[in-house]
Order: sequence, then C-alpha cells, then structure tokens
Amino acid sequence: MATSIPSATPTLDARKTKVLARFTAAPNVTTEQYDETIHRLEESGDWLPEGLQYHVAFKSEGNLRVSEIWDSREQFDAFGERLMPVLKDAGIELSGEPEMLEIHNIIKR
Repeated sequence: MATSIPSATPTLDARKTKVLARFTAAPNVTTEQYDETIHRLEESGDWLPEGLQYHVAFKSEGNLRVSEIWDSREQFDAFGERLMPVLKDAGIELSGEPEMLEIHNIIKR
C-alpha cells in the first residue's frame, strides 16, 4: 500500500488590505549601518512595530534593499515618523521615496 507524503498546504491570506513597501538605500549604505539601526530600534522598544508582517533586507546590484509587508499604510507612516530620525542618526539615506504597492494576495505554506 502506497503512502502519501504530507505536504504543506498553501493558505490564502487576503483577509485584510496589506501594502508592500520597497526601499533602496543610497549606494554608500553598509550592512553594518543597517544592523546598527535595527539594534537602536530594539533598544528603544520600536522593533517590531505594530502592523509590520514581514521585513526582508538584502543586497541587489551592490545596494542594500528592504521590502516590508504592512497591515496598513497608516501603520507604515506612523512607524516612519519614528524611523527616519534613527536612519539619519546612523548616516543612512534612501535613494528615493519608498515604492508603495497594494497587495492583492499572499499565499504562504
């Protein structure tokens, strides 16, 4: 008798409107500066902020990039007001405004 191997069942997570925020740091920003910013946010009690579902930091074409999924634009904006002074203090500049995209669907295992 053959037995089937259980597999992860993807689940649809479309219960709330969510937004994807995508940032690119200025070319001179280092991973050490990024790590220091996370450390400062943790120390101040601002990490993990309310409404942040996913945070991914990575290098792309030599630049530090961050993508985040938020429950709402309002929660993203509220955290941004606390984040920007920390970034400035750490010497981090963004290459431009974050790209904001409304998420239609999230499927996860």
